[in-house]
Amino acid sequence: MCSFHADDTNVVGLITGGDESSYRQEVQNLSEWCSANNLILNTTKTKELTIDFRKHNTNHQPLLINNVRVERVHSFKLLGIHITDSMTWSLNTQETVKKAQQCLHFLRLLRKHDLCQKLLLSFYRSTIESILTYCISVWFAGCSVADKKALERIIKTAEKVIGCPLPSLSDIAHSRILSRAKIIIEDNSHPGHHLFELLPSGRRYRSIKSRTTRFTNSFFPNAITHLNYTDDNPLSHPPTLDKLHCCTHILNCFDCF
Repeated sequence: MCSFHADDTNVVGLITGGDESSYRQEVQNLSEWCSANNLILNTTKTKELTIDFRKHNTNHQPLLINNVRVERVHSFKLLGIHITDSMTWSLNTQETVKKAQQCLHFLRLLRKHDLCQKLLLSFYRSTIESILTYCISVWFAGCSVADKKALERIIKTAEKVIGCPLPSLSDIAHSRILSRAKIIIEDNSHPGHHLFELLPSGRRYRSIKSRTTRFTNSFFPNAITHLNYTDDNPLSHPPTLDKLHCCTHILNCFDCF
């Protein structure tokens, strides 16, 4: 008898016009695929997250898998990032700061035992900085001022312990965003490649229009802004995009076995 285990299977569905049939059919397809491949969905550990920014939210029908109701949550952890139904990053920031502070304790211990500055810096970059900058190109632009200050305080504390200046999160985020954007631009097979469209001048990329700050701060519009700014030609106006009245459901299936 063989036993198979798969973690963190996710289904994302975009719902427009209040029609949830496509999303529910996708979940049904996943359930049938699991059954056909001798896998059983652990429904008790499956979570559903609904992201709905419409002014008049509707009560969505509960999702059933094998006649078991799926728990609807306000947040869950996906690939190390805490995602909330409000698409804000305060929870993710809190957890990041908490984890980084634990590593600061060990940095102080190393300093107390007279470890040289070079090794302290190496420890900082391999632990604290890697925690603070994990997936930074996804969430940093959308962080509130208070969240950014909380993260920067960790760096300031580490600077005092190590005794040398450290790169700010803004600089690291700028570098990571540019790096990721250039990889996408060079990869014609990437789903987001077409979003980087050069203007006729060939010196700037066409901005993605947006009516919400939330969308402006998401990766693709933000990356284009960074690319245009890098050429010493900053955008004079924030981008604007037609408001999309939609609702997104994210189904997170934990522990399929």
